[in-house]
Amino acid sequence: MKVVLAEDSLLLREGLVRLLDEAGATVVAAVGDGEALVEAVEEHRPEVAVVDVRMPPTFTDEGLRAALQIRRTLPETKILVLSQYVEESYATDLLEAGGGIGYLLKDRVSRLADLSDALTRVADGGTVLDPEVVSALLSKRRRKDPIAELSPREREVLGLMAEGRTNTAIGRIMVITQGAVEKHISSIFTKLGLPPSSDDHRRVMAVLAWLGP
Repeated sequence: MKVVLAEDSLLLREGLVRLLDEAGATVVAAVGDGEALVEAVEEHRPEVAVVDVRMPPTFTDEGLRAALQIRRTLPETKILVLSQYVEESYATDLLEAGGGIGYLLKDRVSRLADLSDALTRVADGGTVLDPEVVSALLSKRRRKDPIAELSPREREVLGLMAEGRTNTAIGRIMVITQGAVEKHISSIFTKLGLPPSSDDHRRVMAVLAWLGP
């Protein structure tokens, strides 16, 4: 798959290019700021843009804003965001942008298997969240808990959905059948008041409810 990389640190950028290459991706452009990222994506039309959150000039949310701009103008481009820290609001903003989104901590992408798996799932339109990001977001859940009616088993299923796991992976991790996973997910949708849909939007909405501030 073609990838555009945005990372302001030259040393880390070169390291990520090598890692992405080992993960089976072709880095068609590697840039150091949000503006250059948008231009590179428009020029090369990659399957995935791998983006650092904090980049010049203010080192706050330039990467995120560039990523969201890309999703507005080129929605077919998938986004894998990397961050040194857990940024709760950023993860929520990304989830609201739809599928084909990932948010990983930089420590995790040093493991080739994790990076390769995340790239593949994001490129396929899935949602990938670092477990530490999920944990941090759960601690910020609003007082009126929208998942209060879920059983412990359903909460476990929804937590794995928040990490971007497929039904097959959830069944393997929880050691339950595919049918049991589907039954739990159907119950989750019903309890959260999410009506049937022709796409995967309900999964995103369920995860947003689970990770609500």
